Amino acid sequence: MNIHHTSHIILFYMSSFLDIQNLSCGYGNGFRTHDIRLTLAEGSFAGIIGPNGSGKTTLFRGISGSLPLKTGRILLEGEDLSTLSWREKAQKLAIVSQFSQIADLTVEEYVLMGRLPFRRQFQFFDRKEDIEIAHHYMQLTNTYRLRHKSMEELSGGEQQMANIASALSQHPRLLLLDEPTSHLDITHQMQFLNLIQRMNEEMKLTVMMIVHDLSLAAEYCDFLLMMKDGTTYCQGLPEEVLTYEHIEHVYNTVVIVKTNPVSGKPVVFPVSERRLRDGNQEKP
Repeated sequence: MNIHHTSHIILFYMSSFLDIQNLSCGYGNGFRTHDIRLTLAEGSFAGIIGPNGSGKTTLFRGISGSLPLKTGRILLEGEDLSTLSWREKAQKLAIVSQFSQIADLTVEEYVLMGRLPFRRQFQFFDRKEDIEIAHHYMQLTNTYRLRHKSMEELSGGEQQMANIASALSQHPRLLLLDEPTSHLDITHQMQFLNLIQRMNEEMKLTVMMIVHDLSLAAEYCDFLLMMKDGTTYCQGLPEEVLTYEHIEHVYNTVVIVKTNPVSGKPVVFPVSERRLRDGNQEKP
């Protein structure tokens, strides 16, 4: 089932920043995404949602270039990403995943890795400008105080804030977040997402985030793409996408959708099997 909210898509298309055209990518003869079409304006905060195995991470790998495209193309500010060098691509987009490879580096050294795409030929030391940029984002992420600590010493939440500091040091135009808060407690989840929201608003940073928590997706994202079986099921505003009918059909589970009284965004409540069984028994 494909549901498209045409008016909203046209609104985004009018000031196209990211344009994914008929994208198909995957793993040899195995699983692949297919017929993905998505157009976003600069400064969008888009969420990619769907059950496990629906193709969310495969889509991200296609966008980042770690998986070759079978069909289609991806335009970022009118440039085909497949034609860019690693350095050019890294200056335009950055990726933060739920699991990052933590090397035996200090936090400062790790964050400065975000400046690698801007290193000049035969440059062996960090420039003053690079250090200032890294320190700026370390201050924003509250990791400057940890700069001399090893990344391996940090908590999961601190490591993820260092990850985003490194990504922001790339000065990306597009930030891809692959389930960045899945293993964080609610305190670190909110700190992380509030920071991304500020960067989205203040820097006009365009964000695409894979997220499993549908209520968090609704609260922070202004646009949602719901995937099922490797393709788009529906896309649009959170209140258009997160209906109980869509969720029950895609996730095969019973939910209740209400409205957050403060933000006006949808909130998704699960319903346990016991409650369903008890409710059915109470009916005459």
